[in-house]
Amino acid sequence: MHISQISLTNFRNYSRLTLDLSPGPTILRGDNAQGKTNLLEAIYFLSTTRSVHTRTDQQLINWLTLRQDPMPFARVEATVKTETDLFQVAITVVREAGGFRKDVRYNGAKKRAMDVIGKLKTVMFLPEDIELVTGSPGVRRRYLDSTLCQIDPAYCNALSRYNKVLTQRNALLKELFKRNSNPDQLLYWDEQLAHDGATLMVTRHNAILELDTGARQHHRELSDGREGLRLHYAPSFDLYQRPQPNYQLPLIMEELVPYSTAAPPTKEVRETFKNYLIAARPEEINRGVTLIGPHRDDFHFLVDGIDMTMYGSRGQQRTAALSAKLAEVALMQRSTGETPVLLLDDVMSELDANRRRQVITVVDRAGQALLTTTDWEDFSLDFRRRAKLLAVTMGRLEAVESRPAE
Repeated sequence: MHISQISLTNFRNYSRLTLDLSPGPTILRGDNAQGKTNLLEAIYFLSTTRSVHTRTDQQLINWLTLRQDPMPFARVEATVKTETDLFQVAITVVREAGGFRKDVRYNGAKKRAMDVIGKLKTVMFLPEDIELVTGSPGVRRRYLDSTLCQIDPAYCNALSRYNKVLTQRNALLKELFKRNSNPDQLLYWDEQLAHDGATLMVTRHNAILELDTGARQHHRELSDGREGLRLHYAPSFDLYQRPQPNYQLPLIMEELVPYSTAAPPTKEVRETFKNYLIAARPEEINRGVTLIGPHRDDFHFLVDGIDMTMYGSRGQQRTAALSAKLAEVALMQRSTGETPVLLLDDVMSELDANRRRQVITVVDRAGQALLTTTDWEDFSLDFRRRAKLLAVTMGRLEAVESRPAE
């Protein structure tokens, strides 16, 4: 899979851009705040319908357009080629009464956002990926959801339904507490929550099994064989109905959920979920919020049994996050049959020589990769010779014909 052309209109600091791209690596070199990251963000936006850096879609619109145009908009469009298909995907963010909305198109036809997620598959590497390890459980859940929605449309649909039911159930919990009403009203919402929640949990469990396999190998190589990484899924309740482990102590991996087997059947998880909801009902009514379910899931990075979120050094945490990202590329390829487009935003400057070699190995196997840098020297001369080179200045791109530093 690769992007053959991308067009931006009023997106961030790009007023107009049409860029032809080819398979293989492309290096975007520029000083800070010139638009390198914005181009990668636009591609990721087409892939997931969400920005990796903003909280609102309005922030994607060129600020001059927001100030001067009575109907400001931003548009991103790409032509994508696979081994068997050629398609166009476009997203326009436009102002309307009451706020901003997304208009999503696939081959010109209007679509729901979830219908185009993952048509263009991407894996993005960022310097702040260390937050996968150091950040809150919500950061890790969003990472899993973004990855799995690109891989599995059924997961994305289940996630959307689950979030809607969760909102309705939380509203009912508050009403039950306020009016001291019959808690049996929760039975319908419990059934709906458990139906889609079980799907999410089983899919996450099995995905982390696969990520664990790849991350273990990458981490061994990145740490020169000195450390052993494991990824452990930590749902809000144990699918096997066992006590939660204490992550403040060193853990013996063999005592956790078996990594060699898939999750229990979805039907079994669904029934377990409902039992936990019934047990938590009094506390949930008192607090007015759903305390059990995949919206409270987490997963842990364990190095030699030690939870890196709590006790890892900065170097260990960065290596663990990079290992997971490298494993994500293989997971997406294995699950979909398509190699994702790789987006690497100034990652090399954060890595030592060994880690750079690991990343370049993955880049070389990819169908297409876009890499940003402030310094050509972040990449070897050999790599630059086989990459397309572009200089980025104030939202404008210029091909670099001569090879830097030759």
